[in-house]
Amino acid sequence: MPIASLTLEIEIPQAQSIKDRRQVVRSLKDRLRHAFNLAIAELDSGEVWNRATIGIAVISSSKSYLAGQLQEIDQAAHRIVNGLGAQIVDSWAETLSQPD
Repeated sequence: MPIASLTLEIEIPQAQSIKDRRQVVRSLKDRLRHAFNLAIAELDSGEVWNRATIGIAVISSSKSYLAGQLQEIDQAAHRIVNGLGAQIVDSWAETLSQPD
């Protein structure tokens, strides 16, 4: 069964504290979870206030469905992050197939 992951590097220029950073990250995670059936987690330690790395994983029996789903998630993440006054500076996706 194919598994796909999407990693987002986010820059949060207005963050002046860890609380500001958490607010953006938590909002992004909550909104994506609500809109899509996915697993999402913060991947970095959170020591840098104005940057965050987010990991997203989805699973399906269809690779083509996963490709479309990742594209939709990436577009939604860009809209959400921009609305929060931040920006995605890099994103990359990967699809892995489990052996039968």
